[in-house]
Amino acid sequence: MADISLERGQIVIASPQSKIKSRKLSTILLRRRLQILGVSGVVMSVASLLALTAKPTYQSTIQILVSSQLNQGVGSSHIQEGVESNFTNPNVDMIDYTLHHKLMLSSTLIQKAVNLLRSDYPNLTVQDIKGKKGEQSPLAINLLERQIAENKVIHQVFEMSFKDNEPTRAQKVLHALQNVYQQHNIEQRKHSLSKRLSLINERLPKIKDKMVQAEKNLEKFRKKHHLLNPEVQSKILLESLADIKKQLRITRAQLKDLQARYDNLKQELSSSPENALISFRLSQSTRYQTLLNEVQKTDLALTQKRLRYTDDYPEVQKLIQQRRTQVALLQQEIGRSLPEKAVQAISVDLFQEKQLGTEEPLLTGGQVTEVDLKLVEELIQVQTNVLGLRANEKSLVNSEAQIRAELSKYPSLIAEYNRLLPEVETNRKTLEQLMAIQQSLGLMIAQGGFDLQVLEEPQPGRYLGSNKLLILLGGILLAPIFGMTTALMSEISNDAISSPEELQSLTNLRLLGTVPEISLLSTKKKSFRLPLQRLLPGFSKEAISDEKQLNVYALLPSHETLDMAYQNIQISKPSVPYKSLMLTSALSGEGKSTLALGLAVSAARMHQRVLLIDANLRQPNLHKILGLTNDWGLSLLLVEETNSSVKEYIQPIHPSIDVLAAGPTPEDTVKLLSSARMKELLEFFEQTYDVVLIDTSAILGTVDARIVASLCNGIVMVGRMDQVTHNELIQATDILRNLNLIGIIANGTNRSL
Repeated sequence: MADISLERGQIVIASPQSKIKSRKLSTILLRRRLQILGVSGVVMSVASLLALTAKPTYQSTIQILVSSQLNQGVGSSHIQEGVESNFTNPNVDMIDYTLHHKLMLSSTLIQKAVNLLRSDYPNLTVQDIKGKKGEQSPLAINLLERQIAENKVIHQVFEMSFKDNEPTRAQKVLHALQNVYQQHNIEQRKHSLSKRLSLINERLPKIKDKMVQAEKNLEKFRKKHHLLNPEVQSKILLESLADIKKQLRITRAQLKDLQARYDNLKQELSSSPENALISFRLSQSTRYQTLLNEVQKTDLALTQKRLRYTDDYPEVQKLIQQRRTQVALLQQEIGRSLPEKAVQAISVDLFQEKQLGTEEPLLTGGQVTEVDLKLVEELIQVQTNVLGLRANEKSLVNSEAQIRAELSKYPSLIAEYNRLLPEVETNRKTLEQLMAIQQSLGLMIAQGGFDLQVLEEPQPGRYLGSNKLLILLGGILLAPIFGMTTALMSEISNDAISSPEELQSLTNLRLLGTVPEISLLSTKKKSFRLPLQRLLPGFSKEAISDEKQLNVYALLPSHETLDMAYQNIQISKPSVPYKSLMLTSALSGEGKSTLALGLAVSAARMHQRVLLIDANLRQPNLHKILGLTNDWGLSLLLVEETNSSVKEYIQPIHPSIDVLAAGPTPEDTVKLLSSARMKELLEFFEQTYDVVLIDTSAILGTVDARIVASLCNGIVMVGRMDQVTHNELIQATDILRNLNLIGIIANGTNRSL
């Protein structure tokens, strides 16, 4: 729990670590020296007892060779692959170290060994050999060596050791365990192998059925979707899509160039009158337009076929010949439609076959005189090519859309295929492993499994020691460590204030004094044996007898630290001394009543008349300490309306000290203490006495002390060491900080009186 302190009016939170740092380690250890000595003594006592009761320890060992024949039909690849199954790698499992370790430490087998030793050691139990739970086992088993020979025989050497207080018993226990293990191996190896084989035989048909069903599901999937492997097919489609995209880009670029060429040719034709005449004449010919459309259709079909086939393909050759015929007819129609003079002036060979079979228009005749038939022919050719490229573009766009639509189906197909294929492969692999294991187990049953051979017989136990000296040294080292650790832990867990310095730094108040623990019963009557004739006027022989006075003297505490505390209170306000002082504390039981008596004694020694008022109306204490009556006091005086009968309530205990007891407990203490009568009485007492000391209740828990604090000239806090906690003291001082809080007195310091 964190500690809280006030510094310049602010709350400061300190951790337990800072609490230890704020206190000197040596001071903490010195204060808790008895606790440290006690814990150290307990640790040393336990260590001494353990050392005295420690018995000598003897250890005997035996070495056992475990051999197993591996099945030749199951190679190392089967072992390394490791199918996750209860039946995989049976050879390795049977000779595994963990298996043998559990077997040799089996309570059943150890009980058989105990039964063999019953005649020699009737009190021997399984726990004596195996060890109790939570303790180190006397029986230890370690793997010393493991080898695989060329003939597929695995050799493992185990060392078994047993510790006991008797050397002979350690040897006999190992002998008995050896016999039990060998007999158990003979009985269980064939049973274990047969059981495993039967389990595998039971599982094989299930695995076969699963594999067949998985293969059927995969075949059904392939037939349904006409696919062998959707992942491969999707890659092919992606490559086709990329190729179509590339062709589409090229086609669009060519189409853009031809469109520009077409626009230029058209503009040239329109700018020439002769060309305009040709265009007009040709546009008037219905046959020309029909032949031109046929040529364009043939070019479009030829372009589409060339995307899939070469020019040697019969259909491509047929289209080439068809186009050649249509172009010839088109040329004849041009000659028929144009003037005869223009036709005779030109000799045009429209097409010439190239080596690759493609055809391009070539001009072989002379120059055009009246009309430019070459320009017309080029325009027709460009227009035909534009139509072909547009058709090709449309075909490529459709192909791209079809491939994309088909590709959208493949993620689900691939997911289903990836689910079906591993199932087939896993079941097939498991089936192969089980069949190999089945064959291996059959051979192992015939060969006899594994053998146990004793390489080193157990000998009488050798002496290991008793650890007495080690136990004592450990106790010597651990005793002070445990003692100081316990003290520091107690200090951290204890939130109480332990020193006056901590009290002052925590509250940031003036430390008025440090008072040791004062025992009223042991206080010596040494300072106030004054003659009776020096008593105050109100102090009569009838009020208190001489014998009673002497008894009261013995109860008045007096110490030099109280004188110093009272003097510090007076000099804290040098101009006008405090007339009324209230003593309070955070909690009850911190000694404020005793300190109030002590401060009254100190004031009397300084020749001051003192009135000590017990304002703790709920739980009055002064009358109990002084042996006075509480039948009348402050509670009744507050009800009185005049001060004429005040002397009747005062009880003198010393020539200079009067006491006003609390009186009977009223029904409403808050109402009485907060009345105007209380303020009037305090003003009256301040005029009558030199000092008025008021003992009140604790600040925390009730509001009584807070009410009285608002009526006094000064307030003194009392804090008992090792009792009041940080939080409690902070809360109390925070409540009184805005009032006339003079300082704080540390009560119950180390030295007692």
